[in-house]
Amino acid sequence: MASQYQVRADHDARTIVVYQAYAPAVADPALRAGRFVEPFSFHRMTWIKPSFMWLMHRSNWARKPGQERVLAVRMTREGWEEALSRAVLTTADPAAVAQAAVHVQWDPERSPRGTALNHYSIQVGIGRHLIRTFNDDWIVSLTDLTPQVRKAASLLQTGQAAKARRLFPAERVYPLPPALEDRLSRGGPAAPHATAPHGTVGRRLKGR
Repeated sequence: MASQYQVRADHDARTIVVYQAYAPAVADPALRAGRFVEPFSFHRMTWIKPSFMWLMHRSNWARKPGQERVLAVRMTREGWEEALSRAVLTTADPAAVAQAAVHVQWDPERSPRGTALNHYSIQVGIGRHLIRTFNDDWIVSLTDLTPQVRKAASLLQTGQAAKARRLFPAERVYPLPPALEDRLSRGGPAAPHATAPHGTVGRRLKGR
């Protein structure tokens, strides 16, 4: 894949880490259970993001209402790649997007200050018909990163960017199988990437 569209993530031989942000009412019971449980909604798409920095931009460093708790969701690489194999880019034909079990879009990666960078971060929407599989079969563990996020945000605010960066998870290029690279870069038979308003590649869909 072109370097602008590489998947970058914290991963090991068996798992990959993605990030989500929720209100305490959702995060606390999930952390106790090690899986998502009510009041987490199993009836709507849930978005997972392997870019820590993009979620910091999205949640305003865990300060946005309803996104005060940042969770690291460690899931199996098998599950991650299964989701991607069923994905349709949000730039594809609307009928194909509506029927897809998984949605993918690429958004500009962000710096710690929120500046848009010249490469992209993948966002993956797990549809409601696949959420139970994601939750029950693919999730390995949930970790609360909120204290780490708040400390990093405080360091950035006081001009200590170097110290803040030491708290960021290490992310590197994820080695996708060639078939998935092709699917994510061109969407298979669908149209290639197109730049949407505000630099988002794909239509912005609701979700965290």
